[in-house]
Amino acid sequence: MSVPAYEYEGELKAIVDGEAIEALLATPPPGGAALDAILRKARSLKGLSLEEVAAILNLEDAAMLQKVYRAAAEVKERVYGRRIVLFAPLYISNLCSNNCLYCGFRRDNRDLKRKLLSPEEIGKEARALAEQGFRRVLLVAGEGRTGADVDYLCRAVEAVYRYSPLRIVHLNVAPQTVAGFRRLKLAGAGVYQCFQETYHPATYRVMHPAGTKADYGWRLTVMHRAMAAGFGDVGMGPLLGLYDYRFEVLAAISHARSLEQAFGAGPHTMSVPRLRPALGAALTEVPHPLSDTDFRKVIAVYRLALPYVGLVLTTRERPELRDELVDMGVSQISAGSCVSPGGYAEAEDPAAQFEVGDHRPLSAMVAMLLQHGHLPSFCTACYRCGRTGKRFTGLAREGDIQRFCLPNAILSFQEYLVTKAPPELKAAGERAIATALATIDDSNLREETMERLERTRRGEGDLHF
Repeated sequence: MSVPAYEYEGELKAIVDGEAIEALLATPPPGGAALDAILRKARSLKGLSLEEVAAILNLEDAAMLQKVYRAAAEVKERVYGRRIVLFAPLYISNLCSNNCLYCGFRRDNRDLKRKLLSPEEIGKEARALAEQGFRRVLLVAGEGRTGADVDYLCRAVEAVYRYSPLRIVHLNVAPQTVAGFRRLKLAGAGVYQCFQETYHPATYRVMHPAGTKADYGWRLTVMHRAMAAGFGDVGMGPLLGLYDYRFEVLAAISHARSLEQAFGAGPHTMSVPRLRPALGAALTEVPHPLSDTDFRKVIAVYRLALPYVGLVLTTRERPELRDELVDMGVSQISAGSCVSPGGYAEAEDPAAQFEVGDHRPLSAMVAMLLQHGHLPSFCTACYRCGRTGKRFTGLAREGDIQRFCLPNAILSFQEYLVTKAPPELKAAGERAIATALATIDDSNLREETMERLERTRRGEGDLHF
């Protein structure tokens, strides 16, 4: 298909005004007093303006950046406490009709072994993840004709619930029509996730030369279609490294604000994928590399500007950096990830979408979180209790979502300790639960949580608020 000409006008400009964002890149970094004022505003959970975001992104002073990182950690704890949610991706297909230059799944990669998992194979993969202790999964599929077909995706969602004890299925799949999204929601999907990859139109055209993904506008408006179809929760984020990271972050925040204006709720999650090498990709170098310091700024800015958002860090990054970033505003992390179809139940083959940077299994990630004083969480309650979209965003904005997040994190982690945790984690896990319990101010809620904890220890499962 031909790539449509793109102009900043109408609906697309209301989502991302590229000319205005380019102008913001010249914003000078704040001085000491100005930075303090920006961070006071952020600590009040009011978010930041695009101008304030641009100023922080242009900040280079190491001491001032430490202030920014500390503020991001404080905002995360005000909204979500010390809990960190754990999840895993489940790749169900690497069939793809697109030709994205940076991706191992691109259609011109003739060396890639193509797979499309059957419902039974999807169930086998889901059971393998559940056996490790996971309770939520993110289904990922290439955008091939069959792999992106709504019928196939609905069967995939249903297969996870039919063949495994996993409790919620999220989706990272091709953009759909509103009618297609309604079917996926009815099948039981939770969050719909899709990455714009780059918000810069000229770069987008170069990186996506063929396939339906070549249509910038179709992808940019996907979140509006998903939310219009009933997905209260959506996840997004640019692929960092394709263009100037400052432009991408400002555009993503603008995108989030457009959703807030239209639906009263911004994205449920914001991911921070950084471009990684991929076997068979046409792109062999990162066009716009960002340093670890730049990457830290990205995470801190997302947390300060969008305090309610679930900030997702994947296994693309190396272990020591991931260990650092969980203390700086991240609220969700993947663990033990396999980025090829069929890699959990069987040995992983070379059919990966990109190179993974952190290969540690779930138990090792749980141990790391405990060592850092965090509470590992396997909670799936909000999606299943209807605390999504505008309702969730409203609770998170006021810092009130902790009334649910903390007790549910405690209960879900206790269930993991009882059923799946290796013996060497149990003592540290129980200490973390005791510490978390003591922070519940509401005595009635604390007592109810303690009562459910005892029931969980006796073998009851899936107790939540």
